[in-house]
Amino acid sequence: MSLSAMLRDLCDLSHETEDFGALIGRFGRRAFGALLFLFAAPNLLPLPPGSSTFLGAPLLLFAPQLALGVTSPWMPAGLRAQRLDMGVLRGAFLKLVPRVEQVERVSSARLTFLFGPVGDRLIGVCCTVLAFVLMLPLPLGNLLPATAISLFAVALLQRDGVFALAGYVATAVSLGVLALAAGVIHRLFIVAMSSL
Repeated sequence: MSLSAMLRDLCDLSHETEDFGALIGRFGRRAFGALLFLFAAPNLLPLPPGSSTFLGAPLLLFAPQLALGVTSPWMPAGLRAQRLDMGVLRGAFLKLVPRVEQVERVSSARLTFLFGPVGDRLIGVCCTVLAFVLMLPLPLGNLLPATAISLFAVALLQRDGVFALAGYVATAVSLGVLALAAGVIHRLFIVAMSSL
């Protein structure tokens, strides 16, 4: 089943609540890619303040596992049993489905040498770093890391190396913008201190 079909299934009104563990189980062997997408892609939509922190926390749980070569996502029993209000997630999923369908039409398994034990771990490392950036309280600072993680997620789901390469480019741009912002803040701090 495609990711878009899975998302449509999750939007079924009969799913008012669902165990987090059961939700993850729906994605089977593609769970890591699905998890990265589920918690990164909503950041590309207009969301209430603080949402990036709420969505970024699970990424900091799952992305390092991918980096360490874990084959199936681990989570604490309490989190696995946590009931999710699907009504809250449904709106975001319904907005994402058309975009996912567009991506699926142009994506396919290609440049698959970029995946495997080393390639998947490298993606995990990048997503771990990006998850930290995503949670920083920077105006619009969540867009670039969310884009990069979403690209990596699609790459993992589709085994599409073109999307993986796009993810690496987006990662470099995201970290470059972060470094630039940090430099500006540092200079403003120095100017402010020197004027005291």
